[in-house]
Amino acid sequence: MQKSTKLTLAGLFLLATLSVSAQTRSKKAVFIIADGIPADVIEKLNTPNLKLIAQQGTYLRAHVGGEKGGYSQTPTISANGYNSLLTSTWVNKHNVWGNDIKAPNYNYWNIFRMFKNAYPNKKTAIFSSWTDNRTKLIGDKLPAAGNIHPDYAYDGYELDTVKFPHDKLSNYMHLIDEQVVTSAAATIKDKAPDLSWVYLEFTDDMGHRYGDSPQYYDAIEKMDAQVGRIWQAIQYREKNFKEDWLIFITTDHGRDEQTGSGHGGQSTRQRSTWMVTNYKPLNNYAKYYTPGIVDITPSINSFLNVKLPAAQLREVDGISLIGQVSVAEPGANFVQGALDVSWKALNPQGKVKIWVAATNNYKEGQPDDYKLLAEVPVTKEHALIDVKSLPSKFYKVCIEGEFNTVNRWVVLEEKK
Repeated sequence: MQKSTKLTLAGLFLLATLSVSAQTRSKKAVFIIADGIPADVIEKLNTPNLKLIAQQGTYLRAHVGGEKGGYSQTPTISANGYNSLLTSTWVNKHNVWGNDIKAPNYNYWNIFRMFKNAYPNKKTAIFSSWTDNRTKLIGDKLPAAGNIHPDYAYDGYELDTVKFPHDKLSNYMHLIDEQVVTSAAATIKDKAPDLSWVYLEFTDDMGHRYGDSPQYYDAIEKMDAQVGRIWQAIQYREKNFKEDWLIFITTDHGRDEQTGSGHGGQSTRQRSTWMVTNYKPLNNYAKYYTPGIVDITPSINSFLNVKLPAAQLREVDGISLIGQVSVAEPGANFVQGALDVSWKALNPQGKVKIWVAATNNYKEGQPDDYKLLAEVPVTKEHALIDVKSLPSKFYKVCIEGEFNTVNRWVVLEEKK
Protein backbone atom coordinates (compact mmCIF):
# COMPACT_ATOMS: atom_id res chain seq x y z
CA MET A 1 0.00 0.00 0.00
CA GLN A 2 2.80 2.38 0.90
CA LYS A 3 4.61 1.66 -2.39
CA SER A 4 1.43 2.32 -4.35
CA THR A 5 1.02 5.69 -2.61
CA LYS A 6 4.58 6.64 -3.48
CA LEU A 7 4.00 5.78 -7.14
CA THR A 8 0.83 7.82 -7.16
CA LEU A 9 2.62 10.81 -5.68
CA ALA A 10 5.45 10.37 -8.16
CA GLY A 11 2.97 10.26 -10.99
CA LEU A 12 1.28 13.41 -9.74
CA PHE A 13 4.65 15.12 -9.47
CA LEU A 14 5.50 14.13 -13.04
CA LEU A 15 2.17 15.45 -14.33
CA ALA A 16 2.70 18.70 -12.45
CA THR A 17 6.21 19.02 -13.89
CA LEU A 18 4.95 18.41 -17.43
CA SER A 19 2.18 20.95 -16.91
CA VAL A 20 4.63 23.60 -15.70
CA SER A 21 6.93 22.79 -18.62
CA ALA A 22 4.09 23.26 -21.09
CA GLN A 23 3.17 26.57 -19.49
CA THR A 24 6.71 27.90 -19.78
CA ARG A 25 6.74 27.75 -23.57
CA SER A 26 6.80 31.28 -24.96
CA LYS A 27 4.05 32.29 -27.36
CA LYS A 28 4.98 34.35 -30.41
CA ALA A 29 3.03 35.57 -33.43
CA VAL A 30 3.66 36.70 -37.01
CA PHE A 31 1.19 38.12 -39.48
CA ILE A 32 1.94 38.55 -43.17
CA ILE A 33 0.02 40.76 -45.60
CA ALA A 34 0.54 39.79 -49.24
CA ASP A 35 -0.99 42.68 -51.14
CA GLY A 36 -3.94 42.51 -53.51
CA ILE A 37 -4.90 38.84 -54.02
CA PRO A 38 -8.56 37.73 -54.24
CA ALA A 39 -9.58 34.35 -52.89
CA ASP A 40 -10.33 32.78 -56.27
CA VAL A 41 -6.76 33.39 -57.43
CA ILE A 42 -5.01 32.07 -54.33
CA GLU A 43 -7.15 28.94 -54.54
CA LYS A 44 -6.25 28.02 -58.11
CA LEU A 45 -2.51 28.65 -58.13
CA ASN A 46 0.42 26.51 -57.06
CA THR A 47 1.10 27.66 -53.50
CA PRO A 48 2.73 24.68 -51.75
CA ASN A 49 3.88 26.63 -48.70
CA LEU A 50 0.50 28.17 -47.99
CA LYS A 51 -1.05 24.74 -48.45
CA LEU A 52 1.50 23.20 -46.08
CA ILE A 53 0.65 25.73 -43.36
CA ALA A 54 -3.08 25.27 -44.01
CA GLN A 55 -2.69 21.49 -43.65
CA GLN A 56 -1.35 22.05 -40.15
CA GLY A 57 -4.01 24.66 -39.45
CA THR A 58 -6.75 26.14 -41.60
CA TYR A 59 -7.51 28.00 -44.83
CA LEU A 60 -10.49 30.37 -44.72
CA ARG A 61 -12.21 32.62 -47.20
CA ALA A 62 -12.53 36.06 -45.68
CA HIS A 63 -13.60 39.61 -46.51
CA VAL A 64 -12.58 43.24 -46.30
CA GLY A 65 -14.60 46.41 -46.89
CA GLY A 66 -16.74 46.61 -43.75
CA GLU A 67 -20.51 46.37 -44.08
CA LYS A 68 -21.47 46.98 -47.68
CA GLY A 69 -23.88 49.92 -47.75
CA GLY A 70 -23.57 50.38 -43.98
CA TYR A 71 -21.87 52.90 -41.73
CA SER A 72 -18.66 50.82 -41.64
CA GLN A 73 -18.26 50.43 -45.42
CA THR A 74 -14.53 50.68 -46.07
CA PRO A 75 -12.83 51.28 -49.44
CA THR A 76 -10.96 48.17 -50.59
CA ILE A 77 -7.64 50.00 -50.70
CA SER A 78 -4.31 48.86 -49.29
CA ALA A 79 -3.68 51.17 -46.31
CA ASN A 80 -7.35 50.94 -45.36
CA GLY A 81 -7.03 47.17 -45.22
CA TYR A 82 -3.77 47.21 -43.28
CA ASN A 83 -5.25 49.52 -40.65
CA SER A 84 -8.45 47.50 -40.41
CA LEU A 85 -6.24 44.55 -39.47
CA LEU A 86 -3.99 46.56 -37.15
CA THR A 87 -6.80 48.23 -35.17
CA SER A 88 -9.56 45.61 -35.57
CA THR A 89 -11.87 48.43 -36.64
CA TRP A 90 -13.34 49.61 -39.92
CA VAL A 91 -12.75 53.00 -41.51
CA ASN A 92 -15.56 54.78 -39.65
CA LYS A 93 -13.31 54.45 -36.62
CA HIS A 94 -9.67 54.24 -37.70
CA ASN A 95 -10.14 57.00 -40.32
CA VAL A 96 -7.59 55.80 -42.89
CA TRP A 97 -9.51 56.40 -46.11
CA GLY A 98 -6.68 56.03 -48.62
CA ASN A 99 -3.00 55.33 -49.14
CA ASP A 100 -2.11 58.92 -48.27
CA ILE A 101 -2.98 58.10 -44.62
CA LYS A 102 -3.94 61.71 -43.96
CA ALA A 103 -5.37 61.56 -40.45
CA PRO A 104 -5.39 58.15 -38.74
CA ASN A 105 -7.32 58.18 -35.48
CA TYR A 106 -4.82 56.84 -32.98
CA ASN A 107 -7.48 56.65 -30.28
CA TYR A 108 -8.21 53.25 -31.82
CA TRP A 109 -5.08 51.43 -30.74
CA ASN A 110 -3.19 49.22 -33.15
CA ILE A 111 -2.07 45.70 -32.28
CA PHE A 112 1.48 46.79 -31.46
CA ARG A 113 0.28 49.38 -28.96
CA MET A 114 -2.10 46.83 -27.41
CA PHE A 115 0.76 44.34 -27.12
CA LYS A 116 3.31 46.78 -25.71
CA ASN A 117 0.77 48.06 -23.20
CA ALA A 118 0.27 44.49 -21.97
CA TYR A 119 3.93 43.43 -22.21
CA PRO A 120 6.26 46.48 -22.23
CA ASN A 121 9.43 44.37 -22.20
CA LYS A 122 8.53 42.01 -25.03
CA LYS A 123 9.83 42.61 -28.54
CA THR A 124 8.04 43.70 -31.70
CA ALA A 125 9.19 43.85 -35.32
CA ILE A 126 8.10 45.13 -38.72
CA PHE A 127 9.46 44.10 -42.10
CA SER A 128 8.09 46.15 -44.98
CA SER A 129 8.83 47.78 -48.29
CA TRP A 130 6.65 50.73 -47.32
CA THR A 131 7.96 53.04 -44.57
CA ASP A 132 4.48 54.52 -43.97
CA ASN A 133 3.38 51.23 -42.43
CA ARG A 134 5.67 51.97 -39.52
CA THR A 135 5.74 55.76 -39.40
CA LYS A 136 2.06 56.52 -40.08
CA LEU A 137 -0.02 53.43 -39.34
CA ILE A 138 1.84 52.14 -36.30
CA GLY A 139 2.80 55.74 -35.50
CA ASP A 140 6.41 55.04 -34.59
CA LYS A 141 7.43 57.33 -31.68
CA LEU A 142 4.37 59.56 -32.15
CA PRO A 143 2.91 60.80 -28.83
CA ALA A 144 -0.63 60.50 -30.23
CA ALA A 145 0.05 56.82 -31.00
CA GLY A 146 1.47 56.07 -27.56
CA ASN A 147 5.18 56.65 -28.27
CA ILE A 148 5.62 53.00 -29.18
CA HIS A 149 8.58 51.90 -31.26
CA PRO A 150 9.22 48.55 -32.97
CA ASP A 151 12.25 46.88 -31.47
CA TYR A 152 13.29 45.64 -34.92
CA ALA A 153 12.42 47.61 -38.06
CA TYR A 154 13.48 46.74 -41.59
CA ASP A 155 11.84 49.03 -44.12
CA GLY A 156 12.42 52.04 -46.35
CA TYR A 157 13.81 49.93 -49.16
CA GLU A 158 11.58 51.65 -51.71
CA LEU A 159 13.59 54.82 -51.03
CA ASP A 160 16.95 53.15 -51.72
CA THR A 161 17.22 53.62 -55.48
CA VAL A 162 20.92 52.75 -55.43
CA LYS A 163 20.46 49.21 -54.13
CA PHE A 164 17.05 48.85 -55.78
CA PRO A 165 17.03 50.92 -59.00
CA HIS A 166 13.47 51.44 -60.18
CA ASP A 167 13.17 49.61 -63.48
CA LYS A 168 10.19 50.14 -65.79
CA LEU A 169 8.82 46.62 -65.26
CA SER A 170 8.81 47.03 -61.44
CA ASN A 171 10.99 43.98 -60.89
CA TYR A 172 12.73 46.04 -58.21
CA MET A 173 9.66 45.47 -56.01
CA HIS A 174 10.26 41.73 -56.14
CA LEU A 175 13.87 42.32 -55.10
CA ILE A 176 12.67 44.53 -52.25
CA ASP A 177 10.24 41.85 -51.09
CA GLU A 178 13.13 39.38 -51.21
CA GLN A 179 15.11 41.70 -48.93
CA VAL A 180 12.10 42.09 -46.60
CA VAL A 181 11.77 38.31 -46.32
CA THR A 182 15.50 37.78 -45.85
CA SER A 183 15.44 40.25 -42.97
CA ALA A 184 12.29 38.73 -41.49
CA ALA A 185 13.50 35.11 -41.67
CA ALA A 186 16.91 35.97 -40.18
CA THR A 187 15.43 38.07 -37.37
CA ILE A 188 12.82 35.44 -36.50
CA LYS A 189 15.45 32.71 -36.49
CA ASP A 190 18.02 34.65 -34.44
CA LYS A 191 16.03 37.14 -32.34
CA ALA A 192 12.51 35.66 -32.18
CA PRO A 193 10.45 38.85 -31.75
CA ASP A 194 7.24 38.23 -29.86
CA LEU A 195 5.02 40.00 -32.42
CA SER A 196 6.00 40.63 -36.05
CA TRP A 197 4.40 42.11 -39.17
CA VAL A 198 5.71 41.22 -42.64
CA TYR A 199 4.39 43.18 -45.64
CA LEU A 200 4.89 42.05 -49.27
CA GLU A 201 3.98 44.38 -52.14
CA PHE A 202 5.06 42.87 -55.46
CA THR A 203 1.82 40.93 -56.03
CA ASP A 204 -0.23 44.12 -56.02
CA ASP A 205 2.17 45.87 -58.39
CA MET A 206 1.84 43.06 -60.91
CA GLY A 207 -1.93 43.00 -60.49
CA HIS A 208 -2.17 46.70 -61.29
CA ARG A 209 0.21 46.42 -64.22
CA TYR A 210 -1.07 43.24 -65.87
CA GLY A 211 -4.39 42.31 -64.24
CA ASP A 212 -5.22 38.60 -64.23
CA SER A 213 -2.21 37.37 -66.14
CA PRO A 214 0.77 35.01 -66.12
CA GLN A 215 2.91 37.83 -64.69
CA TYR A 216 0.50 38.35 -61.80
CA TYR A 217 0.22 34.64 -61.09
CA ASP A 218 4.01 34.27 -61.18
CA ALA A 219 4.29 37.05 -58.57
CA ILE A 220 1.90 35.17 -56.29
CA GLU A 221 3.87 31.95 -56.62
CA LYS A 222 7.04 33.90 -55.79
CA MET A 223 5.25 35.23 -52.70
CA ASP A 224 4.43 31.67 -51.66
CA ALA A 225 8.12 30.75 -51.79
CA GLN A 226 8.89 33.79 -49.62
CA VAL A 227 6.30 32.73 -47.06
CA GLY A 228 7.99 29.33 -47.05
CA ARG A 229 11.26 30.89 -45.94
CA ILE A 230 9.57 32.60 -43.01
CA TRP A 231 7.75 29.39 -42.13
CA GLN A 232 11.08 27.52 -42.08
CA ALA A 233 12.46 30.07 -39.61
CA ILE A 234 9.40 29.57 -37.39
CA GLN A 235 9.78 25.79 -37.51
CA TYR A 236 13.44 26.17 -36.53
CA ARG A 237 12.43 28.19 -33.47
CA GLU A 238 9.75 25.71 -32.42
CA LYS A 239 12.11 22.75 -32.80
CA ASN A 240 15.05 24.26 -30.96
CA PHE A 241 13.44 26.50 -28.36
CA LYS A 242 10.52 26.36 -25.94
CA GLU A 243 8.28 28.44 -28.20
CA ASP A 244 4.86 28.11 -29.76
CA TRP A 245 4.31 30.23 -32.86
CA LEU A 246 1.14 31.51 -34.48
CA ILE A 247 1.14 32.68 -38.09
CA PHE A 248 -1.57 34.39 -40.10
CA ILE A 249 -1.14 35.11 -43.80
CA THR A 250 -3.77 37.25 -45.48
CA THR A 251 -4.33 39.99 -48.04
CA ASP A 252 -5.70 43.52 -47.86
CA HIS A 253 -8.15 43.52 -50.79
CA GLY A 254 -9.26 41.61 -53.85
CA ARG A 255 -9.45 42.82 -57.44
CA ASP A 256 -12.09 43.84 -59.95
CA GLU A 257 -14.01 41.12 -61.81
CA GLN A 258 -13.48 42.50 -65.32
CA THR A 259 -9.68 42.65 -65.61
CA GLY A 260 -8.15 42.10 -62.18
CA SER A 261 -6.14 45.30 -62.44
CA GLY A 262 -8.24 47.53 -60.20
CA HIS A 263 -9.75 47.61 -56.72
CA GLY A 264 -11.24 50.05 -54.22
CA GLY A 265 -14.92 49.34 -54.77
CA GLN A 266 -17.43 47.03 -53.11
CA SER A 267 -17.90 44.31 -55.72
CA THR A 268 -17.81 40.74 -54.49
CA ARG A 269 -14.33 40.01 -55.85
CA GLN A 270 -12.85 43.26 -54.52
CA ARG A 271 -14.15 42.34 -51.06
CA SER A 272 -13.21 38.66 -51.31
CA THR A 273 -10.03 37.71 -49.46
CA TRP A 274 -8.58 34.76 -47.55
CA MET A 275 -6.59 33.73 -44.50
CA VAL A 276 -4.13 30.93 -43.80
CA THR A 277 -3.11 30.07 -40.25
CA ASN A 278 -1.24 27.23 -38.61
CA TYR A 279 -3.65 27.28 -35.64
CA LYS A 280 -6.15 24.47 -35.20
CA PRO A 281 -8.88 24.04 -34.22
CA LEU A 282 -10.47 27.43 -34.77
CA ASN A 283 -13.73 28.17 -32.99
CA ASN A 284 -17.41 28.12 -33.99
CA TYR A 285 -17.27 31.69 -35.26
CA ALA A 286 -14.65 30.66 -37.82
CA LYS A 287 -16.68 27.57 -38.65
CA TYR A 288 -20.04 29.22 -39.29
CA TYR A 289 -19.15 32.73 -40.52
CA THR A 290 -16.91 34.35 -43.11
CA PRO A 291 -14.32 36.21 -41.04
CA GLY A 292 -13.13 39.72 -41.77
CA ILE A 293 -9.64 41.15 -41.73
CA VAL A 294 -10.62 42.80 -38.43
CA ASP A 295 -10.75 39.33 -36.80
CA ILE A 296 -7.00 38.73 -37.01
CA THR A 297 -5.91 41.08 -34.23
CA PRO A 298 -8.39 39.65 -31.67
CA SER A 299 -7.17 36.17 -32.65
CA ILE A 300 -3.53 37.10 -32.11
CA ASN A 301 -4.44 38.79 -28.84
CA SER A 302 -6.18 35.62 -27.70
CA PHE A 303 -3.12 33.53 -28.55
CA LEU A 304 -0.69 35.96 -26.86
CA ASN A 305 -3.00 36.51 -23.88
CA VAL A 306 -3.32 40.26 -24.46
CA LYS A 307 -6.21 41.62 -22.40
CA LEU A 308 -7.87 44.88 -23.39
CA PRO A 309 -9.66 47.35 -21.11
CA ALA A 310 -13.46 47.37 -21.39
CA ALA A 311 -13.50 50.71 -23.22
CA GLN A 312 -11.28 49.31 -25.98
CA LEU A 313 -13.16 46.02 -26.19
CA ARG A 314 -16.38 47.94 -26.85
CA GLU A 315 -14.83 49.53 -29.94
CA VAL A 316 -13.25 46.41 -31.47
CA ASP A 317 -15.14 45.25 -34.57
CA GLY A 318 -13.41 41.89 -34.87
CA ILE A 319 -14.06 38.57 -33.14
CA SER A 320 -11.34 36.11 -32.18
CA LEU A 321 -11.11 32.97 -34.27
CA ILE A 322 -9.24 31.34 -31.36
CA GLY A 323 -10.78 30.25 -28.09
CA GLN A 324 -14.33 30.46 -26.82
CA VAL A 325 -16.73 33.11 -28.08
CA SER A 326 -20.23 33.88 -26.89
CA VAL A 327 -21.80 36.12 -29.50
CA ALA A 328 -21.52 37.21 -33.13
CA GLU A 329 -23.50 39.06 -35.79
CA PRO A 330 -24.74 41.99 -33.70
CA GLY A 331 -27.76 43.90 -34.95
CA ALA A 332 -29.66 46.95 -33.73
CA ASN A 333 -32.61 48.84 -35.17
CA PHE A 334 -34.39 51.90 -33.79
CA VAL A 335 -38.14 51.39 -33.47
CA GLN A 336 -40.31 54.13 -31.90
CA GLY A 337 -38.12 54.99 -28.95
CA ALA A 338 -36.62 51.52 -28.53
CA LEU A 339 -33.61 49.62 -29.82
CA ASP A 340 -34.39 46.20 -31.26
CA VAL A 341 -31.11 44.43 -30.47
CA SER A 342 -30.14 41.01 -31.82
CA TRP A 343 -27.17 38.64 -31.93
CA LYS A 344 -26.27 35.04 -32.64
CA ALA A 345 -25.34 32.86 -29.68
CA LEU A 346 -22.23 30.76 -30.31
CA ASN A 347 -22.11 29.39 -26.79
CA PRO A 348 -25.24 28.74 -24.69
CA GLN A 349 -23.45 29.55 -21.47
CA GLY A 350 -24.42 32.57 -19.37
CA LYS A 351 -26.07 35.89 -20.10
CA VAL A 352 -25.35 38.96 -22.19
CA LYS A 353 -25.21 42.48 -20.86
CA ILE A 354 -26.46 45.16 -23.23
CA TRP A 355 -24.76 48.50 -22.84
CA VAL A 356 -25.91 51.62 -24.68
CA ALA A 357 -24.24 55.01 -25.13
CA ALA A 358 -25.68 58.01 -26.94
CA THR A 359 -22.25 59.56 -27.38
CA ASN A 360 -19.11 58.91 -29.44
CA ASN A 361 -16.56 60.55 -27.17
CA TYR A 362 -14.13 57.68 -27.72
CA LYS A 363 -13.42 59.13 -31.16
CA GLU A 364 -11.91 62.15 -29.39
CA GLY A 365 -10.06 60.09 -26.80
CA GLN A 366 -12.68 60.55 -24.07
CA PRO A 367 -14.89 57.95 -22.34
CA ASP A 368 -18.45 57.29 -23.44
CA ASP A 369 -21.30 57.23 -20.95
CA TYR A 370 -22.48 53.64 -21.31
CA LYS A 371 -25.57 52.53 -19.43
CA LEU A 372 -26.39 48.90 -18.68
CA LEU A 373 -29.96 48.63 -19.98
CA ALA A 374 -30.57 44.88 -20.06
CA GLU A 375 -29.20 41.51 -19.01
CA VAL A 376 -30.73 38.45 -20.67
CA PRO A 377 -29.77 34.83 -21.40
CA VAL A 378 -27.40 34.63 -24.35
CA THR A 379 -29.64 32.04 -26.00
CA LYS A 380 -32.49 34.55 -26.24
CA GLU A 381 -30.65 36.28 -29.13
CA HIS A 382 -32.92 39.31 -28.92
CA ALA A 383 -33.88 42.18 -26.62
CA LEU A 384 -36.06 45.27 -27.01
CA ILE A 385 -34.40 48.14 -25.16
CA ASP A 386 -36.33 51.30 -24.23
CA VAL A 387 -34.14 54.36 -24.92
CA LYS A 388 -36.74 57.13 -24.51
CA SER A 389 -34.64 58.42 -21.62
CA LEU A 390 -31.65 58.70 -24.01
CA PRO A 391 -33.03 60.71 -26.94
CA SER A 392 -30.40 60.87 -29.67
CA LYS A 393 -29.74 60.49 -33.37
CA PHE A 394 -26.85 58.16 -32.62
CA TYR A 395 -26.40 55.11 -30.38
CA LYS A 396 -23.56 52.72 -29.68
CA VAL A 397 -24.77 49.30 -28.60
CA CYS A 398 -22.43 46.78 -26.97
CA ILE A 399 -23.46 43.18 -26.39
CA GLU A 400 -21.17 41.72 -23.73
CA GLY A 401 -21.15 37.94 -23.48
CA GLU A 402 -19.14 35.80 -21.12
CA PHE A 403 -16.31 35.29 -23.61
CA ASN A 404 -16.44 38.28 -25.96
CA THR A 405 -18.11 41.60 -26.70
CA VAL A 406 -19.56 42.80 -30.02
CA ASN A 407 -20.82 46.23 -30.98
CA ARG A 408 -23.21 47.94 -33.33
CA TRP A 409 -23.94 51.57 -34.19
CA VAL A 410 -27.39 52.98 -34.86
CA VAL A 411 -27.22 56.13 -36.98
CA LEU A 412 -30.58 57.81 -37.48
CA GLU A 413 -31.21 60.02 -40.47
CA GLU A 414 -32.40 63.53 -39.88
CA LYS A 415 -35.92 64.24 -41.06
CA LYS A 416 -35.99 66.45 -44.16
